[in-house]
Amino acid sequence: MNGEEEFFDAVTGFDSDNSSGEFSEANRRVTGVIHVDTSKSNGIGKVGERPPQENGVQKHRTSLPAPMFTRSDFSVWSILKKCIGLELSKITMPIAFNEPLSFLQRITEYMEHVYLVHKASCQPQPLERMQSVAAFAVSAVASQWERTGKPFNPLLGETYELTREDLGFRFISEQVSHHPPVSAFYSEGLHQDFLFHGSIYPKLKFWGKSVEAEPRGTITLELLKHNEAYTWTNPTCCVHNVIIGKLWIEQYGTVEIVNHRTGDKCVLHFKPCGLFGKELHKVEGYIQDKNKKKLFMIYGKWTECLWGLDPAAYESFKKQERRTDPLRKTKLDDCPEKADGDVVDAVPEAQETVQVIPGSKLLWRVNTRPPHSAQMYNFTSFTVSLNELETGMEKILAPTDCRLRPDIRGMENGNMDLASQEKERLEEKQRAARRERAREEAEWQTRWFHRGSNPYTGTPDWLYVGGYFERDFSGCPDIY
Repeated sequence: MNGEEEFFDAVTGFDSDNSSGEFSEANRRVTGVIHVDTSKSNGIGKVGERPPQENGVQKHRTSLPAPMFTRSDFSVWSILKKCIGLELSKITMPIAFNEPLSFLQRITEYMEHVYLVHKASCQPQPLERMQSVAAFAVSAVASQWERTGKPFNPLLGETYELTREDLGFRFISEQVSHHPPVSAFYSEGLHQDFLFHGSIYPKLKFWGKSVEAEPRGTITLELLKHNEAYTWTNPTCCVHNVIIGKLWIEQYGTVEIVNHRTGDKCVLHFKPCGLFGKELHKVEGYIQDKNKKKLFMIYGKWTECLWGLDPAAYESFKKQERRTDPLRKTKLDDCPEKADGDVVDAVPEAQETVQVIPGSKLLWRVNTRPPHSAQMYNFTSFTVSLNELETGMEKILAPTDCRLRPDIRGMENGNMDLASQEKERLEEKQRAARRERAREEAEWQTRWFHRGSNPYTGTPDWLYVGGYFERDFSGCPDIY
């Protein structure tokens, strides 16, 4: 890792997790997605010569091997106090602030609610497809709620693959650059219904009490049946109280999802929490056609659920709400005293759950987290399974796969001393490899992705070159 642990991982994870309750739309199985000809989906061998799942996991685990390590005895201030206003790109962080996942695995959490992509592919009308795509984009950031652990920074050349035949997809990612840190990923539906790909390189700033991650990189979803491509960029994520106080996370900014075939656009506003937290977690937006006519309104919370309805019904409800809402005479003097601004950003109190407007349609609801999630780094059930390594899997995986990293494995097993030692060893190994390349004037060669342009936006991107699932891993770098 060239000796420096990139702090960007701390606030740029992807997935979906819980903060509401009862049931989850995501628990449904998508019909027509489960029956897979396994002899063709992976290139491992003939039917009957391997377990039903490509990665060797037939039944996924429901808990981690060891509980979360306490961070109460560590102070991040001694590390960050000289970094105010600077981009956090070369800051070594104690392992106690990590969670036992690589950032490449955290990117994979995008796929927890992949049923929304299958649903979009099955919708006959572009408006309904955009609704499901918008829900997928929001669901992808939901797991960041209360996920204040820092994923391990991927080593240059590190990879991660995940095949979930039960969920109808396979996924591959690679760390294609270290400075600046860039992670590229590619996923495809096992029934040739979608492609999902992108490259992520967030820019982070430390502002004294908080760390802000400005998203960089384009995310692309292609619905092959409809010959449609959608692109967007994630909202800004901010972690508060990194020095002292209770950590809390907010997302804010505008996300624009463009359907490049029809010209339809979905505009989603992730609201900043505001002075007294009234807007915390809220998402509001709309879908418009190429002539900017609003077709559908969307509202909800990125931590809970997303709803939508017809614009006329939405505006009618809002007008009625304004007429009947009593005048609020709240003055600053009447409000709870703010905590000392030099010490803590007070954690906003949780507001009431989303008020559902009559006639609204549920687009997405977050998955319920597993029992004892708080002792498992606030992982979702999907996330808990990402680093499992059953006997025999190492023969199937690329030698660069995250599951084979000894520092992450040590932390997952609760052996913090071993994890810290292995982390230092891997960093030094990567530094030595970099020095060797410099001596030989050799450039790093990526294996599964190449630098190019996004075919729909024209912006710089990293594109999958193919071949990973044929499983010729000769020539993979020795990074562990």
